[in-house]
Amino acid sequence: MSIESNSNSSQPPSLQPPSEDKWQPDEFEIAINKSQLPNGLTAQQVNSAIASVQSQENTHALQQARSSFNISSSPELQVKPRALLITFIATLVTAIGIVTNQPILGITGTVATLFLSVLIIFPWLRVVITDFLTPKQRALIIAFLGVTVAVAGLVKFIPGKIDWDISGTLADWFGALGQILIAVIAVYIAWRQYVISKDLTIQQNLLTIQQNNITQQQTIDTYFQGISDLVLDEEGLLEDWPQERLLAEGRTAAILSSVDAVGKAKILRFLSRSKLLTPLQRDGHLGRAILDGSGGYAVDLVSGVRVIDLGVMLAGANLSGTDLRWTDLSEANLVRVNLSNCDLVKANLCRVILYEADLSGADLNGTKLFYGSLEAASPRSRLHPPNYNTGERTGAVVENADFTNVIRMSETNRHYCCKWCGEENRKTIPGGCEGIENKLGR
Repeated sequence: MSIESNSNSSQPPSLQPPSEDKWQPDEFEIAINKSQLPNGLTAQQVNSAIASVQSQENTHALQQARSSFNISSSPELQVKPRALLITFIATLVTAIGIVTNQPILGITGTVATLFLSVLIIFPWLRVVITDFLTPKQRALIIAFLGVTVAVAGLVKFIPGKIDWDISGTLADWFGALGQILIAVIAVYIAWRQYVISKDLTIQQNLLTIQQNNITQQQTIDTYFQGISDLVLDEEGLLEDWPQERLLAEGRTAAILSSVDAVGKAKILRFLSRSKLLTPLQRDGHLGRAILDGSGGYAVDLVSGVRVIDLGVMLAGANLSGTDLRWTDLSEANLVRVNLSNCDLVKANLCRVILYEADLSGADLNGTKLFYGSLEAASPRSRLHPPNYNTGERTGAVVENADFTNVIRMSETNRHYCCKWCGEENRKTIPGGCEGIENKLGR
């Protein structure tokens, strides 16, 4: 049986090359190509990890934690050959002036060499400063430089006579200031290391979640295959002897307690669509399920036997935000279960105990809460058997259930819930319960 994968692989966004400028370059120019390189994981791995998290409680928090660092490549310096030649000649003239001790030649060559060299270095230095220093850092450096020059100016040009024995301590102050700057830089480096370490930890957590989901899916897949081998014979017919049914229920109870909400929903859909949760008509002597003559098994609501009886396996469970469409949960004990924002379209909840259950935001389109007519329908009873013809004692126990913001609730279900959910929780039913009798009496 193949693993049911919930992750969608996506290709990383293609990097578009920068457009070329139309203007003619000057004597000295640089061409900088910047590429965005992902740090740590590739974009495909991170997107696959996030998409695989099906649980609502994990997906939101984890999708906000994603971050990456942009690393700029070293700038490429492109200089016209003519400019390099002029710079080389100026350097040569300077060297000749120094060797021959000719001041005019040396000064001329020095000025020309310095000017041309600065023209070559300045664009590269500007790019380096822009890439490695943020605007705030550049502003702070300029501000510290300004403060230093201003203090020197005050010392030099302040009117009056200065006692240099006292002012000589300025060197000590500047030394202390340098030590403070070094400490600030050290703190900044430590903070950057913390940020990088935190990002790597988040990425590692994403990989761990992805691996956990893969492991869980493999466990569920093994369970599916094990249940199928347990209750089916070599011809594929239902051969569920009492011991096989007990083992199947034991396996189901064990796995439902070890998987998350999405895993529980997958198991319930598998069992429901396989008719393993449906009461099947049995042979009176052999106990085997009877075919209905139209390609399926005959259903017996009164005395039928389920292959797996959920019982209290899901009591207090968290199933919020899961897909439970067309799922047969009849007779199950769902006390205090969290079904908020669930898709319960066409689900069978007859005789289900929904005492203090949370159904807020759930989709109840076509959900079956009782058999028979609305007038006669009532919740299940521990003392009396159900009457599936009239609907007595075939309904779900909805006392104290929360129906806040449920969507697509039919008028029939609205009337039934208003009658039997209790006075306090009648206020949570969309459309209100005005004019509908509270038959629960409390």
